[in-house]
Amino acid sequence: MAASSAPPATQNPLKTLRNASFPRPCRLRIVSPARPLPISALASSPSTAAASPLSADARHRDDVLRAARAALSNCLSETYLDRTVPGLSSKARGKVRDIYDAEDHLVLVTTDRQSAFDRVLASIPFKGQVLNETSLWWFNKTQHITPNAVISAPDSNVTIAKRCSVFPVEFVVRGFVTGSTDTSLWTVYNKGVRNYCGNVLPEGMVKNQRLPANILTPTTKAVDHDVPVSPDEIIQLGLMTQNELDEVSSKALALFAYGQQVALENGLILVDTKYEFGKGADGTIMLIDEVHTPDSSRYWIANSYEKQFNAGCEPENVDKEFLRLWFKEHCNPYEDEVLPEAPEDLVCELAWRYIFLFETITNSNFQLPATEEPIHDRISRNVSRALSSI
Repeated sequence: MAASSAPPATQNPLKTLRNASFPRPCRLRIVSPARPLPISALASSPSTAAASPLSADARHRDDVLRAARAALSNCLSETYLDRTVPGLSSKARGKVRDIYDAEDHLVLVTTDRQSAFDRVLASIPFKGQVLNETSLWWFNKTQHITPNAVISAPDSNVTIAKRCSVFPVEFVVRGFVTGSTDTSLWTVYNKGVRNYCGNVLPEGMVKNQRLPANILTPTTKAVDHDVPVSPDEIIQLGLMTQNELDEVSSKALALFAYGQQVALENGLILVDTKYEFGKGADGTIMLIDEVHTPDSSRYWIANSYEKQFNAGCEPENVDKEFLRLWFKEHCNPYEDEVLPEAPEDLVCELAWRYIFLFETITNSNFQLPATEEPIHDRISRNVSRALSSI
C-alpha cells in the first residue's frame, strides 16, 4: 500500500541493537543491530521441542480451517469503492491492494488476492484483514526507527494514508540464502552468481543457510516483474539521490534487525522481507505499503530450523512459500497462460498460517469477521464514515 505506526521504551532500542549480534546456529554469524533469543536455545527448550507450533493448538487450528472453508465464497477478490463511496476516484489495482484517490489522502484496501510469480494465484479467506492488521501492528511498533504514512484504519481491511512520492525501488533485506522465485537469492546463487545487487556472496553456501550478515538486494518496481538493481545503479538511473538512498538503506536494515528480534522472541525467524518508502510534501521519508507480513516476508519456525537444515529439509514456513512450491511442482507459473486451481485444503491451510503468524507476533487473538454482512458493504460504510470526518 502507498502508505502505511512504536514502542516507546525506557531505553533506546536502537542503541541496544547496535551493540549486539546474532548467535551462530549454522557456523555462521549475522552481524546486526539486534539481540534476539538464540535459535539454538529455542530448539532445545522443553516447552517448544515437543511439537510444531503450527499444530500445537489443534482445536484452534481446526476452528480456523472450518471458518476458512465457510468463507471461501465470500473472499474479497475485487473492490469498487469508487462506485459506493462519495469522493473516491482513480482506482489503481495492485496485485493485492486496491488504491483509491481521496484528494490529499489515499485509501488502501487490502484484498484476499494471493500473488506470487508476479501474478494472482488464488483468493485466501481473511487474508486481507490479516495483512492489514499485521502491518498496522508493525507500523506502530517501528515508529522509533522511521515515520510512516498511516493516518487511520477505519476498517480491518483498510488503511487511510498520507499521499507521498513513492521511490520506484523496493528494498529487499535478506538474512538467509533461500527462495524459489527467479529473483530469490538461492535461485541466483545456485546459478553461480556471487555478486548480487552489489553484495559479494561467499562460496560454499547451501540452501536455507544464514548469510554472514544481513544484506540489501533492491529491485526496481517494474510493471510486470521486479528487476534486481545495485545501489550504484539506483543512483546512475536517477531513481534516488545518494542521501535518499543512504537514509532508506539504513532504515531498511534497522527495521529488519528489529523485526528479527521481535520474531525470534516469539519463536519465529524473519528470513527476508521487502520495504517500500516514500517522501512527503515536507521532504520526510516515510515507510509505506506493508511491514513484515507473510506476503512481504518469509518466516520460519525457530525451534525446528536447525534440525530441518541439518537434515537437508525445507524449514517449517509460516508464509506463502509452500503455495509457491505447489505451483512450481504443478505448472510453469511464469509462462503457463492458465494455471491450475489451488486445492481447497491448501488455500485453507494458508489462511490458518497467516492467522497463526498474526497471533504469534502480536500475542493477540485474531477476530474472525462476521459473515452476515458482505465484506464490501462493510468496507464502503466504514470508509464513507471515516472520510466524512477527515
